[in-house]
Amino acid sequence: MDTNGTTERSATFSWTDPRVGLGQLSRLSGLDYLSGMRDGTIPRPPMASLMNLALVGVEPGRVEFECRPAEAHYNPLGMVHGGLACTLLDTVVGCAGHSTLAAGFGYTSIDLSVSYLRPITLKHGVLRAEGTVTKPGSRVIFAEGRIFGPAGELLATATSSLLVFATDQAR
Repeated sequence: MDTNGTTERSATFSWTDPRVGLGQLSRLSGLDYLSGMRDGTIPRPPMASLMNLALVGVEPGRVEFECRPAEAHYNPLGMVHGGLACTLLDTVVGCAGHSTLAAGFGYTSIDLSVSYLRPITLKHGVLRAEGTVTKPGSRVIFAEGRIFGPAGELLATATSSLLVFATDQAR
């Protein structure tokens, strides 16, 4: 027991060296890269392990992720911290944009506007998040994201713009 009389908890997670997947980034289109992550031939990034995110669907301009929040994601008010929802939304809008890019191109977020519509707790179980490109582009991509609970209830939304760049510029 800790000083408050509660039982301390712990968790572990593991990940693959991110350089394994990054080695394939410049030679694959965004759609092929993300399809490889979905299929397990390209390892997911370490952040996805930490946040319990899984890519379950990808097509040009659209992705779907699942997320299983854990007690470790709770804030002091006894609900999932908004940062997890924000990270999930940033992930789906970015990956939706990435799915439209040719090999040799990447993106970074310019902005992200999030609206939290309902509190998220562990009773929601697995969350589903989808990202959709609203306007593709060679310099800027616009996308939106949504998080749904298991009964289809809308929990949070986001809009984002993404800056497109040649991946060799990022090194």
